[in-house]
Amino acid sequence: MIAKRAGRAADVVLGLCAYTHDSAAALLVNGHLIGFAEEERLDGVKHSKAYPANAVAWLLNEAGLTANDVTAVAYNFDGRRYLPALGQLPRHLVRAATRSRAVPRSRSFLTVRRRCQARMQDLNRRFPLARLVPVLHHRAHALYAFLSAGVDDAAVLVVDSLGELQTTTTWHAVHRDEQALDLRLVAAIEDPASLGYAYGAVTEHLGWRRGDEEGTVMALAALGEPARFRRLMCRAIRLTTDGFALDPGLLPIRVLSSRYGRTSPAFTAAACPPRLPDAPVEPVHADLAAALQERTEQVMLHLARRATRLTGSGLLCLGGGVAMNCVAAGRITRAGIVDEVHIPPAPGDSGTAIGAAAAAWLDVTGRPPTGIGGRCYLGPAYPDLAISAEPRPDLAAERPADPVHRLARQLADGAIVGLFAGPLESGPRALGNRSILASPFASEVVDRLNGTVKFRESFRPFAPVILADKAADYVQLRQPSPFMSIAAPVTDLTRTHLPAIVHGNGTARVQTVTRAQHPFLANVLAAFGEITGHPVLINTSLNIKGRPICGTPDMALDCLVETGLDALLIEGWWVTKC
Repeated sequence: MIAKRAGRAADVVLGLCAYTHDSAAALLVNGHLIGFAEEERLDGVKHSKAYPANAVAWLLNEAGLTANDVTAVAYNFDGRRYLPALGQLPRHLVRAATRSRAVPRSRSFLTVRRRCQARMQDLNRRFPLARLVPVLHHRAHALYAFLSAGVDDAAVLVVDSLGELQTTTTWHAVHRDEQALDLRLVAAIEDPASLGYAYGAVTEHLGWRRGDEEGTVMALAALGEPARFRRLMCRAIRLTTDGFALDPGLLPIRVLSSRYGRTSPAFTAAACPPRLPDAPVEPVHADLAAALQERTEQVMLHLARRATRLTGSGLLCLGGGVAMNCVAAGRITRAGIVDEVHIPPAPGDSGTAIGAAAAAWLDVTGRPPTGIGGRCYLGPAYPDLAISAEPRPDLAAERPADPVHRLARQLADGAIVGLFAGPLESGPRALGNRSILASPFASEVVDRLNGTVKFRESFRPFAPVILADKAADYVQLRQPSPFMSIAAPVTDLTRTHLPAIVHGNGTARVQTVTRAQHPFLANVLAAFGEITGHPVLINTSLNIKGRPICGTPDMALDCLVETGLDALLIEGWWVTKC
């Protein structure tokens, strides 16, 4: 329990991402990160936009506090910053390509501004004794990206769909000394120029959900030929000296309403008709995805080069939703423009809960918070979980004496096993605490994973987890990848012996693991390597398509019952189907 002064905790900052998508909460007590949790993992609603009641309740309970102990609530948007969008109205009215949307666009930004005011009133009712701190969205992204790296100097590039009005920002972050942090904005691009908007628009055109299934389009791109639509994407997303711009004749300017489409009739005529979600995936769809992905990589590389020129830093931190494009991140890593690329475990909006809390603390004290660097296992844990011999009808549980070797042997024999252990991970990737593990050797295992466990498209690749000191044998990557954020070219050894983890573009989105980072998973990899000769496993998230990663024991047992999983290792208990 946290020590209190005069009946209240000294400084308790609650950071929130709420009411939009990917709701999450983070808690700082006296400047130290106590924990972080994404609401979807607790309420079961993927990309939950609810106020994160479960996450907040867990955090306060973890710290032994109540809502009245919270001294500041930091929110990951500043509603006042939506108003400058109105200043764009005259130029949008003048241009023929933007005129029809100019007024609806301005009205939509006003509507969102009013919603932000209502959200702040709701937070004031929930935390009447706390001061409310609205935080510029991209600043929250940038602070989290930098602090999670645990370094003293870095360029920070934030690329997403939309903050308030910013869509792309470059920052220079420097620890002046142990007690001071300087985060300086050096460049910004505003909407309607938005790489996240463009990628989401084409994702939707191809029949998948924007804001959720961009990764599917990225995977499909490896199977297509970009030349077919290269000229179209170069017109739609044009490089400029200071960044990029979108062609409103192909990608109409944003109106903050689902009633307004994001691709134009001209785009459809030049590309293909919109694909229905259940329609077959044709070569034309793969070709369009490939052209989009190629252009995205070109723009990201252009922005990364500019960020390093503006800051002179040898480390680049990436944040924002577009930072989850692991292929683009890999392209930047291989370009050699920086010594290392760092992407935090939760680069999307959920991570801004940590960044917002950090901003509120930094602005008052001038000091950066602690406990953020290098950490990803920050959520609820269930170390004392007790399971009966029959936890559900037709399920049987036992407690093996040697879970490491039980798991390694079962995986080597072709079993697909869920792993639920320790604190919940942060971000979209399962990193060994809420994972599904499988052998990368047998093709039938991969077919079963797609067909009976994940229920997803067959072209989507599975990512490997590899012992860090053996990674160079399998992937061409000059830096660690602890959060599975970078797609790297594979070696000939991997192509020959582990084709299941090689995507169509010859890369693998790798997670590297050391014993210091994750002792249990490292030991499992070592034991599996002793059996098979390769300390490499398929690691995918413990969930079913369309549902969030399992955050609770009940969710994990549901996943076992409802899928083709062979077993679940949950807090030391081995659970199988009778």
